[in-house]
Amino acid sequence: MAKDNKKMVDAITSMDEDFAKWYTDIVKKAELIEYTSVKGCMVIRPYGYAIWENIQRILDGMFKETGHENVCMPMFIPESLLQKEKDHVEGFAPEVAWVTHGGSEKLEDRLCVRPTSETLFCEHYANIVHSYRDLPKLYNQWVSVVRWEKTTRPFLRSREFLWQEGHTIHATAEEAIEETERMLNVYARFCEESLAMPVIKGRKTDSDKFAGAEATYAIEALMHDGKALQAGTSHYFGDGFAKAFEIMYTDKENKKVYPHQTSWGVTTRLIGAVIMTHGDDNGLVLPPAVAPIQAVIVPIQQFKEGVLEKARELEATLKAAGIRVKVDDSDNSPGWKFAEYEMKGVPVRIEVGPKDIEQNQCVIVTRHNREKSFVSLEGIEAAVEGKLREVHDGLYKAALENRERRTYACTSMDEISDVLQKNGDGFIKAMWCGEEECEDKVKEATGVGSRCIPFEQEKLSEVCVCCGKPAKCMVYFGKAY
Repeated sequence: MAKDNKKMVDAITSMDEDFAKWYTDIVKKAELIEYTSVKGCMVIRPYGYAIWENIQRILDGMFKETGHENVCMPMFIPESLLQKEKDHVEGFAPEVAWVTHGGSEKLEDRLCVRPTSETLFCEHYANIVHSYRDLPKLYNQWVSVVRWEKTTRPFLRSREFLWQEGHTIHATAEEAIEETERMLNVYARFCEESLAMPVIKGRKTDSDKFAGAEATYAIEALMHDGKALQAGTSHYFGDGFAKAFEIMYTDKENKKVYPHQTSWGVTTRLIGAVIMTHGDDNGLVLPPAVAPIQAVIVPIQQFKEGVLEKARELEATLKAAGIRVKVDDSDNSPGWKFAEYEMKGVPVRIEVGPKDIEQNQCVIVTRHNREKSFVSLEGIEAAVEGKLREVHDGLYKAALENRERRTYACTSMDEISDVLQKNGDGFIKAMWCGEEECEDKVKEATGVGSRCIPFEQEKLSEVCVCCGKPAKCMVYFGKAY
């Protein structure tokens, strides 16, 4: 926790007072978004988009390291194409936006505005996959999608949002399942190494899997307020889509067989996850890997000779070391600048004034704990890089401690209710028989739904938390965004 809890930004509601208002205040005051005349759609402002660009840059590199190529599919999907996979279309029907007219003419076949692109990829695969030599295809695209959500909140749930969607097609089920798990691990590694956000990896229950999938895997994170957030998903489709779209290839034995498919994706929801995992009452606290500005230099008494020159010299040195750095040489007061960059979540603040220059040093303040240290200007690059690592490690440790503190093992429905009433929201670990009826009853009685069946299993008891029958697995339950 911060050493100095003095609140610097009065315009932000305290998270303990009203968490939802706190979140909205941050996305507005930190200039991440602006609302538009279309309900549920937002303008992602330059600072917010810069965070997304860093997320995109890092993930895109990870995808390419695993052999994936970027493509771009159309925005529109003919209704006749969408209808080919029954479970898939039923799953998305309530959220689909339709184009019914082209200019003044009514369209014979309505066009769906892309909610996801499985059907488009299937149409493409049917045209290009003919032989085992054509496989695998490892594709990804960075696009926007539209889902007509009833209740919206910036980044967390909007009617149009940015994402990446990976789509791959393989010769065998084993290859496709391996791909599904590999990409889930990529997401988990990204969240932990770049977003400083610990996640639980697991499989969704059948009632909660993606429409048309045989299995859905997910990473789940816990926010400051004890609610869960699904941070990424990876789906194994089997050959269901291939059969629906008549995708076949000739194998090495010269037989016609169906391939197996996957899809996986993360969205701008990750920005919301960063806010709610690391933010505090002074605003954003950004992990260094995705922060648009990693270090801000604030000249003290900048009107005095040599101060601005030294600040710009430091800026050039840090830029040459690959650090994203900015000098604020505006005529605002140092106090205003401190509050401004606290609110924007800049990981490291560097203060340099006449006395510092005399002693060949500067002051460095780390955002996550507001600790000050005096650092020599000699080797400043290594010092700042070290402070950035400190911020990342400190954020990850605090987020992990929050999750562990708010994770409860329960063996009865009454215990779940009692724990939640006493401690507030969090992850509930409980045993489950595997029946959807019991999964539903837990949610009805306690308010927490299943989040995932974790890969790392624990045996909390022999019986289901709901019905008392023999348990098949341990499940994480929780309230979710």
